Amino acid sequence: MTRTIRQYAWFFAFVAPALLVFLIFIVIPMLGGMSYSFTNWNGLAKSYKFVGFVNYIEAFKDKEFIRSLMFSFKYVFLMVVLQNGIALLLALLIESRKRAKGLFRTIFFMPNLISMIIGAFMWTFIFTKLLPELAEQAAFSFLDQAWTSDPKVSFYSILIVSLWQGVGYMMIIYIAGLQGVPQDIKEAARIDGANGWQMLRSVTLPMIMHTVTICLFLTLNSAFNSFDVIFGLTGGGPARKTEVVSLNIFQEAFNYNYRFGYANAKAMILFLIILVITIVQVRVMKRREIEA
Repeated sequence: MTRTIRQYAWFFAFVAPALLVFLIFIVIPMLGGMSYSFTNWNGLAKSYKFVGFVNYIEAFKDKEFIRSLMFSFKYVFLMVVLQNGIALLLALLIESRKRAKGLFRTIFFMPNLISMIIGAFMWTFIFTKLLPELAEQAAFSFLDQAWTSDPKVSFYSILIVSLWQGVGYMMIIYIAGLQGVPQDIKEAARIDGANGWQMLRSVTLPMIMHTVTICLFLTLNSAFNSFDVIFGLTGGGPARKTEVVSLNIFQEAFNYNYRFGYANAKAMILFLIILVITIVQVRVMKRREIEA
């Protein structure tokens, strides 16, 4: 019994620093935000009133919030599909090479090392300065677009920058999954006459389904919480047409009305949406893993 207690004591001793940081910077602020969402606090006043579910009811009647929510769903869907599709394709192409694998991994991963707000400012320069100059040539006239001021075009500029920054990270995870596929299974499939597509569909994808689950989970969460790339490129404009939920919450709390309690209610709604979608996604993908 004493030995068991000692083992658990050592376990908690090693876990305690990380657990303490998690409690202070994640759990306690989240609980605080949850409690403030039921108040009319403006973020500065010493006194505030409990208003119950008034903030939540108002949020579902807020047209700007609903529009930002719909925009977020559109953005998240395309990010999940495109980012994972491109990352898996790059991983397959790099792993099929015999030379310079490390070079290509480094090239595609490097954007992930750059702060997204810095990357957004870099791409703003490209969209507003370099591409218009390039569009002066007849062959590249299609590049003459209002990349950051037209709502229809600015959405695609946001996607381009987000994919540029995030694909490399997912690619590394997919490469790790591909390297874990047993070579003897691949050889057996080749002996049985499987072509490249059949190998991918029947051997590779089922064997890396756990990796797909992880990448989908990470992409969903990062896309729903996306803020810096949109803040840096368009600021949610023009006319708040490219405003995601996280940016809407920020503007409500710190720019427009300073309604901190109302902004926290919106944040709790976003948290619940992400929680439900994540649980469904993980459960569905876990079943696919078992079937594979």
